[in-house]
Amino acid sequence: MRKSLITIAVLGALAAPSFVFAADAASASDFTTSGAAGLFSQYIFRGLTQTDRKPAVQANFDINHSSGLYLGIWSSNVSWPRDSYGGSPVYSRGGSQEIDIYAGFKKDDIAKSGFGIDFGALQYYYPGTENPANSGGNPKLNTTELYGAINYHWVQAKISSVVSKDAWGFGKYGNGSGNDADGTYYAELNANVPIGEYMGGLKGLTGIFHIARQDFKGAANEAASYNDWRLGLQNAFDNGMVVGAYYTDTNIKDTNTLWLYNGKNIGDSTGTVFVQKTF
Repeated sequence: MRKSLITIAVLGALAAPSFVFAADAASASDFTTSGAAGLFSQYIFRGLTQTDRKPAVQANFDINHSSGLYLGIWSSNVSWPRDSYGGSPVYSRGGSQEIDIYAGFKKDDIAKSGFGIDFGALQYYYPGTENPANSGGNPKLNTTELYGAINYHWVQAKISSVVSKDAWGFGKYGNGSGNDADGTYYAELNANVPIGEYMGGLKGLTGIFHIARQDFKGAANEAASYNDWRLGLQNAFDNGMVVGAYYTDTNIKDTNTLWLYNGKNIGDSTGTVFVQKTF
């Protein structure tokens, strides 16, 4: 059957090459690609340093369709799966990389109203081998979320909800203790203010404002919940280079051992600088 279909396709292409080329051109124009690569002084995820305040290299690649559908992959180095947590690391091997795979549907400026939407699914994956000392059925780091966002011009409201039983190591243990973490959510309000457009001068200058709530579900996980916020500036140049800096903080107390890695609160206030190239 496959050979017959290929033969028919080839004969059809020979019979009407101009039609095929036109169709190919139209089809190809429906897809675009985009991406970025950058160097950050540290990787901050939802207010928490993921690299023990050490540098991070990050990159992403997206395939976008004119319908609004998209598929992408993002990655960064991390350290927390191998950092000391309660006396021993979560992973004995690997645990130095985060890989995120996502797909969704996005539309901006719908009917020239200024409103936009973005819905999708995201899988967080941390390759590695669990520490044998912790291998008695501990909750997994790998996490799956569904997300939805609505924006108006440069203001966005977004919520992400965990649909996997485990969420970044929180969940039910193999001995039956603890609680599943599905339903854990992250609600955020973001504003990327195009300061340059209002003030002139650096037209790519943007102010970054963010406030959010990370809420863990399951009675045994609720103590891990916290708020975080971010303030910053970035400037995008015509050649695709972006430079920026931001300040982040959370309301996590130093006495909350759930967020102590290497004996330090990973939600402490901190500053981050970065340089990035978009394409």
